[in-house]
Amino acid sequence: MFGILILLPAQGIMMNAQEFSSTVFDLAPVAMWLEDFSGVKAQFELWKSEGVTDLRCFLAADLQRVAACSQKIRVLAVNAKTLELFEAQSFDTLVGGLCNIFRGEMLQSHVNELAALWDGQTEFSGTAINYTLGGRRLDIQLRGVILPGHEASWDRLLLTTEDVTAREEARRQEERQRRYAEGMFEHSPVSLWVEDFSRIKILLDGIRQRGIVDFQVFLDVHPEFVQQCMSEISVLDVNQATLDLFCAPDRQTLHQRIGEVFRDDMEKHFRGQLLELWNERLFHQREVLNYALDGSERHVLLQFSVFPGYEHDWSLVQVALTDITARKKAEAYLEYLGKHDVLTRLYNRAFYMDEINRLERKSLRPVSAIIIDLNGLKEANDESGHDAGDSLLRRMGEVLNSVVSQPNHAARIGGDEFAVLMPRADEIAAAAMVDTINELLKINNQFYSSSPLSVAIGVATSQQGETIEAMVKRADLGMYEHKKAHYAASVGALHARHRV
Repeated sequence: MFGILILLPAQGIMMNAQEFSSTVFDLAPVAMWLEDFSGVKAQFELWKSEGVTDLRCFLAADLQRVAACSQKIRVLAVNAKTLELFEAQSFDTLVGGLCNIFRGEMLQSHVNELAALWDGQTEFSGTAINYTLGGRRLDIQLRGVILPGHEASWDRLLLTTEDVTAREEARRQEERQRRYAEGMFEHSPVSLWVEDFSRIKILLDGIRQRGIVDFQVFLDVHPEFVQQCMSEISVLDVNQATLDLFCAPDRQTLHQRIGEVFRDDMEKHFRGQLLELWNERLFHQREVLNYALDGSERHVLLQFSVFPGYEHDWSLVQVALTDITARKKAEAYLEYLGKHDVLTRLYNRAFYMDEINRLERKSLRPVSAIIIDLNGLKEANDESGHDAGDSLLRRMGEVLNSVVSQPNHAARIGGDEFAVLMPRADEIAAAAMVDTINELLKINNQFYSSSPLSVAIGVATSQQGETIEAMVKRADLGMYEHKKAHYAASVGALHARHRV
């Protein structure tokens, strides 16, 4: 070593370079190792003479070769920080426990250090896993350099091992949280969308700056604004449940065909969502209608939320869609059952009574009513069973469903009794309806000649000042008169056959 004198003013003493270097090494706040890698160099030269050219592949094929290199490294000295970091009482204790310090994952990272020296570099760095003599895991930031003047022999190599366990644990924790969040997103059973609504916010802010106060009136006047906002939705990501819900094979296909999802009745629901955003409700939910890529409807419960920290520009929002299609179908069916007769698919008596009350309240005049009674239903049930009777009822339902359409309504109001209510229909319209029903009955009977449909019909049209209920009673009386005439004719014909 050179005998250069170093002046340390703070201590007021002078020492030579060798003493100074020793002091700096021992007092350094980072763990430092002075090692002899000459044995490693000799091993490298042997492998090269044997034809090894790619050290990484050579070592990866057998990690025991890495261990063999490690065993050729001689530790010459360590500083106090090294003993403290690795929980060693002395240098001898440390060296004696190296097999416990350098183990497991250490062999993998050691490949990088050896490969750098193999490639002729005199410096290397990287991260590694070490263990204290007490068994505590350490994340190490390792840096090594061959000291000047020792490049030919590698007999002096200085290593620093900085404890970065806290930093790496924070990184690992962040990675775990990221994977957890990604897993929750990707594997959620609910359809999740990450979207950018910043362009929509710009549009809404522009409307405010124009002095618009009543946004609902503005949308009534400018319905095209809703479509414009819909076109500005930017979909950033979706999860697997979304692809499944909307019958999309992959994310790219869904993005390319997003216009098939947001269309038609979706516009009405999105208008409501814009009103929520206009009123600064950044967290809201509503039932909406979307469409799958196969064209089928998807009723969903939409939950919209702007991510915390993005309230200023809405550039990151989450939309969660829960599929309620089955529930909506069930609700629709229950509603149907509440208003319809299952056997004939006509409206039921409850709907019929509600409609009479509604017509009574409204000024829709005139109103006509046709009351129909199916002749011979009891006889068919008694002679051939209820299946035969049900068949007659279904056929009657088919006839009325084929001829009656809104605003008129046909209903089954009793076991064998039916009614047709015709708002704004006069006597001529009512008579035409009766003729049409009779014509369809004749056609239907041609296909069922062994069990023809026979009906008694009464018809009435409301008169000035007459209630709907009174008008219906007149139609009902007309039906009974027709029915009596039908049975009288049947009895007469029966007597005539007996006389013969």
